[in-house]
Amino acid sequence: MNEPPIRLIVVDDHPIVRDGLRGMFTGELGFEVVGVAGDGARAVSLAEELRPDVILMDLRMPGTDGVTAIRRLAERGSTARILVLTTYDTDSDVLPAIQAGATGYLLKDAMPEELVRAVRAAARGEAVLSPSVATRLIGQVRAPSDPLSARELEVLALIARGSTNREAAARLFISEATVKSHLLHIYAKLGVNDRAAAVAVAFERGLFDRS
Repeated sequence: MNEPPIRLIVVDDHPIVRDGLRGMFTGELGFEVVGVAGDGARAVSLAEELRPDVILMDLRMPGTDGVTAIRRLAERGSTARILVLTTYDTDSDVLPAIQAGATGYLLKDAMPEELVRAVRAAARGEAVLSPSVATRLIGQVRAPSDPLSARELEVLALIARGSTNREAAARLFISEATVKSHLLHIYAKLGVNDRAAAVAVAFERGLFDRS
């Protein structure tokens, strides 16, 4: 007895990407593309109407973004597995998506056969992560428990408000070189590689509440 096809919704704000993915999976045995959407709000609406098995979800879209859509689907009890397919693998993209309920996270440079395998795995409820995303998540789990110092929290709080290194240095009466040194220590302690990710993780962990 043949297995029923995996019912799939494709969500991306770029028509060329949507059409390409729809064409790819329509031509692949064992899949049925039941809908496409250009933003998160439409994706939520289609998911409630069509009851797909898997949703291929972009993250950065105008209007309702992917993470918001994933949260709404979870709140509404959707049983669809959500596989993020995006260009971005920064901590500020990966962590919120996984925490919101995404089953997997792939980048758009994935090979077609890799994407097909990932959707099949997601339909079975298996977690699917691109290597770079897996590395980031492992880095978060293994991140040093060494807390940020009071000065490091001050620096990061200023950066979070949009201050440049020079402006932060002036506010704290220290040199730019010292600010850069503090930032490097912050990155190491939080397990990130850039300012935006450091700020995102700090908010996630509630560090600013104690600063």
